[in-house]
Amino acid sequence: MELEEKNPDPKYGESRKYDPNFKGPIHNRGCTDILCCILFILAVLGYFAVGIIAWSQGDPRKVIYPTDSRGQFCGQAGTPLEKKPLLFYFNIVRCASPLVLLELQCPTTQLCVETCPDRHLTLVKAKLGTKEDREYYQQYCKAGVDFAKLSPPELLRDGLCPAMLMPSKAFTRRCLPALGTLKGGVVVVGNETSFEDGQGVTVNATELLDASKKSNVVVEARQVAMRIFEDYTQSWHWILLGLVIAMVVSLIFIVLLRFLAGVMVWVMIVLVILVVGYGIFHCYMEFASLKGEPGADVTIRDLGLQTDFSIYLQIRQTWLAFMIILAIVEVIIILLLIFLRKRIMIAIALIKESSRAVGHVMSSLFYPLLTFALLSLVIAYWAVTAVFLSTSNEQVYKVFNNSDCEYARETCDPKTFNTSNISAQCPDADCLFAFYGGETLYHKYLILFQFYNLFLFFWCANFVTALGQVTLAGAFASYYWAFKKPDDIPAYPIFSSLGRALRYHTGSLAFGSLILSIVQVIRVILEYLDQKLKGAQNKFAKFLLSCMKCCFWCLEKCIKFLNRNAYIMIAIYGKSFCTSARDAFFLLMRNIIRVTVLDKVTDFLLFLGKLLIVGIVGIFSFFFFSGRIKAVEDAAPSLNYYWVPILTVVFGSYLIAHGFFSVYAMCVDTLFLCFLEDLERNDGSAERPYLMSQSLLTLLKKSNQEAKSVE
Repeated sequence: MELEEKNPDPKYGESRKYDPNFKGPIHNRGCTDILCCILFILAVLGYFAVGIIAWSQGDPRKVIYPTDSRGQFCGQAGTPLEKKPLLFYFNIVRCASPLVLLELQCPTTQLCVETCPDRHLTLVKAKLGTKEDREYYQQYCKAGVDFAKLSPPELLRDGLCPAMLMPSKAFTRRCLPALGTLKGGVVVVGNETSFEDGQGVTVNATELLDASKKSNVVVEARQVAMRIFEDYTQSWHWILLGLVIAMVVSLIFIVLLRFLAGVMVWVMIVLVILVVGYGIFHCYMEFASLKGEPGADVTIRDLGLQTDFSIYLQIRQTWLAFMIILAIVEVIIILLLIFLRKRIMIAIALIKESSRAVGHVMSSLFYPLLTFALLSLVIAYWAVTAVFLSTSNEQVYKVFNNSDCEYARETCDPKTFNTSNISAQCPDADCLFAFYGGETLYHKYLILFQFYNLFLFFWCANFVTALGQVTLAGAFASYYWAFKKPDDIPAYPIFSSLGRALRYHTGSLAFGSLILSIVQVIRVILEYLDQKLKGAQNKFAKFLLSCMKCCFWCLEKCIKFLNRNAYIMIAIYGKSFCTSARDAFFLLMRNIIRVTVLDKVTDFLLFLGKLLIVGIVGIFSFFFFSGRIKAVEDAAPSLNYYWVPILTVVFGSYLIAHGFFSVYAMCVDTLFLCFLEDLERNDGSAERPYLMSQSLLTLLKKSNQEAKSVE
């Protein structure tokens, strides 16, 4: 089958002309896009400056330790509160105030304690009770309080002790009421549904439940997070083993692809169909086994959101949904294979050529480790800087009072509060820690620093990715244009290509990365606006925002595709980014049919390879963590959610497989562009022979007059 381009449109430029001096990536080249290179260097220096400012002003302890009413960190090592890691609320009912949602701090005294109270006890009962009761109660009063001498009214008036204690449990280092539920949905605290708060007010346990929920809006989410964290602590070594297995399977697959590309591609296609088919069969068996089971016919909508996700696996509708999704995937794969069966043969030949290139440039398989290390460094710097920036605010104290006071909710200074006019006019008012903020110029521009941190994160991450693409493209282009393989291939193609990229084309890589980063930041802003407008009633605004999100998603994909091909042209010819992007675009448009039927089919086959590796590792991890392998049933960890390690292994396996196959994908794209230029430059004559492999020449029904084998 011959994929000829008939009369290419002249508006896409002229075809490449034969150049007897062209032997692959040009070595005599100059620096490109110098202005953008300077801009990138200045931006990175500014990024370091923001990091230094953040690290000098920030304090990560603010997100690690809870803060009491005096602004002290509970449980911090090396402080008097080291052995008091928990935060206790004097009156958690007051946490039901809407101010909690705005300031994230309850308008009540908060104290660092060693343990949460485990009994219900009022201040009056403690004063009249045994010595043990008094000693127990005193540990929940402010430090230095003479509990024995002062009367209950004096202790309450000066806010020295809580009016009562109630059974509590530590959650996220905070003492929250130990709430339970009786039949009929009655909320109880301990064994009581209501009680006196010590000040003559009867508190209903249901009201206390509302207060407790408002004191921590994300209680349920944190509970799930804690369970997931617990599962990771129980299964992390098995997860690492699963990822190592995925790495070994990927490496074996790549090695086999090197020697048995044609066979492996067809084996891969068949195995993918079988793996997805088994998934359909398993979902059907689970669906059938739940027939007649109590509660199995409940719909997901009726079930609502559950923190215990294993409940969803106990209803038939879940397995039916899984089965339908897998069936659709299976049908799509089979139909694509049927309609593209002829194109697959040419794609396999291109993969074979890529396998030979990877075999001659074996160091390319290890280059993703450098990319991974650099990306890890960029991510770590961004995350640490973001945490320090978010914790660089100052402690803000406000006036909290029980009676009417004109200074309520105003800022105050705890050091001078007792001698101030506010204390004299409002005797029952307290100056308590409210939140982290500030009114200085630095705090006003803090949001700009965070935005700059995010933007430079995208720019640096995209730059690292672009550097890897240019490096691999230069190495594989050296292979393709070598007349005698492997004799004419440079001794160290990866290092040579990396050196050219850093020496001459830092500006071009920064330029392409900048364009992509701007689009990505805009997408983040649109996602942020979408979250803010979720509760809005303006349908037109939501529709417009959805359209913009869709458009920028498509734009990002187009820019990534264009950048990738532009980097290949930069690696070969050493021209500027815009010139290379134009040349790559025109070359692809002059060969649009080949782009459609070869490049995309090859990408689809490589995707099936990644899907196969993920499917194999995912199935084995599912059977292991769900305890369905009898031989190792005792070795499987006991988990809250067994899907946590499974999804982690599946996601990690995909990243590992993607890392290995990204080398192949870059090789395929590079050889594909070289292949298109080869067809334009040469005609198969003795003076202008094709440099493609004999298998590609045969499939395209072309030949060299003096045929040379590159098999």
